[in-house]
Amino acid sequence: MSADTDTKDAGKVIACAIARDIEAFDLLIEDMEAEFDENWGALTFEAAEAALNSDIGKDLKLVTVAVDKNDEQDLTLVANAIRTARERDIRVILVPNELNTVALHQLMRMGCDDFAPYPLPEGALHDAIERISKVPDVPVVATPATPVTPADTSRSGIVLPVYGLGGGVGATTFAANLAWELQKIGENENKKVCILDFDFQYGAVSTYLDVPRTEAVFEFLSDAAAADATGLKQAMSAYKDRLDVLSSPIDALPLEFVEPDGIQNIITLAKSSYDFVIIDVPQALVSWSETVLEEAQLYFAILELDMRCAQNALRFVRTLKAEDLPFEKVQFALNRAPKFTDMSGKARVKRMAESLEIDFRYSLPDGGKPVANSGDEGIPLAELAAKNPLRKEILKIAKTISELVKDDAQ
Repeated sequence: MSADTDTKDAGKVIACAIARDIEAFDLLIEDMEAEFDENWGALTFEAAEAALNSDIGKDLKLVTVAVDKNDEQDLTLVANAIRTARERDIRVILVPNELNTVALHQLMRMGCDDFAPYPLPEGALHDAIERISKVPDVPVVATPATPVTPADTSRSGIVLPVYGLGGGVGATTFAANLAWELQKIGENENKKVCILDFDFQYGAVSTYLDVPRTEAVFEFLSDAAAADATGLKQAMSAYKDRLDVLSSPIDALPLEFVEPDGIQNIITLAKSSYDFVIIDVPQALVSWSETVLEEAQLYFAILELDMRCAQNALRFVRTLKAEDLPFEKVQFALNRAPKFTDMSGKARVKRMAESLEIDFRYSLPDGGKPVANSGDEGIPLAELAAKNPLRKEILKIAKTISELVKDDAQ
């Protein structure tokens, strides 16, 4: 399907916008006119099912379904419109405006081909149409799936989230390299490591480890609460066939796209299949942040020696203490820490720790340009610059964690 109206479609209504009140979606009206000129129409949810089953629906190739928070109380008519469109092989683009996560889940799972959040960013509807136009219009005939080796669920892994107290403080770099070091250390003992990217909007783990983002991730996250270990394994990509990575989705999703019970299930599945579960946590605190902290054995909080991180750390500490959350699990790591000979810098570190009433458990040296190169090339520091000081410190931390696990097992 092309967004352009070709000669054979001239004079036909080939697209339709369905909404409770289409006038409330003025940007959608503008985009539909830009894409389809006069070859589109509008329907209410009450009229949609009957209209799609009538002669009106025979030429339709696409419907956009626009919903907002006023539709959340009863999604029956919305669901009927989506189901009817799919039964007639009409593509569906969901256009949600401030829709809660549960409702978004429900509607996407009913068969929507894509979605474009409202207010529509420039070109968003056009891009969504282009994406679904690349999918064949013919019905897909089910074929036997490639056999998947059953997931190993005999393990009891430890959970190690990594949280950055500011953008660009190096949390993802630390998480990706820690996961790789633990994987290398544990290989001789058949230890398995995975890293989960829980930044569903702009997660960069897949970039730092050069693994693809796949549609399987979105499918897995869409029903995370009911997923099983095999589903988790299928959603994983692998760096060098050794380190399993649950990447962020192809498209940016709301951080609340997965609810706490879904996050809990993902972590439980990962713990049963891996010995070490590294989680790259987004900076924003959301409804499931507490779930991650409660599941953690150690919770790495990465920050730098600046006022921004100091203020964020203060807010973070206050939040944990006010909610009576397990603050003792948090291990603060100072990235780009002053060198041993930098007495002024070391004095600033001491004042910062005292003012925040925290201890810096780890000091991570500035690895310089190789660190940025490592991220850009998608290669861990151990493979690109093994003697880099940051890599050496992360290796020490990985060895310490590995030794602690051995001691606990004895």
